[in-house]
Amino acid sequence: MTTDSRDELLAEAVGLRTRGEAEQARERLVALADRHPHDAEVAYQTAWTHDALGLEAEAVAYYERALAGTDLSDEDRLGALVGLGSTFRILGRYEESVGTLRGGLAEFPGDGALLTFLAMALFNTGQHDEAMRILLELLATTSEDPRVRTYRRAIGHYAKDLREIVARQS
Repeated sequence: MTTDSRDELLAEAVGLRTRGEAEQARERLVALADRHPHDAEVAYQTAWTHDALGLEAEAVAYYERALAGTDLSDEDRLGALVGLGSTFRILGRYEESVGTLRGGLAEFPGDGALLTFLAMALFNTGQHDEAMRILLELLATTSEDPRVRTYRRAIGHYAKDLREIVARQS
């Protein structure tokens, strides 16, 4: 199989998924992944398509294969990290989710999607304070809502410790 045919088949499968024909895309991508077992981009697109179909358990191996490769663009690597972390979470594999998402943040510091999914996974592991801190800091720094922006400084301050109580003055 030539590189052109691989590229054409991959583009065609991604196009099918984009047009809402995810099952047809999945069939083609699985076959393409079988022919190119070390192709990180093919593995990533295959994982994404499985996720789009609600086949999270099947997506994991493809995400892991994609992340083990070295030929993903930064954008696709970020997408694979978010995808795998989110998939682990929805499968109840919370510690793996936290680990994957924290690893993603080491590579892509401050990414809002990684932070959001990390907060969800932390919630699932009972780490509610850290989950709330992450979400409040993200809200304070990224919201364009005028009312949130008015209170940005206060929200950022309270995010550090929601349990803080100021002593009553008499």
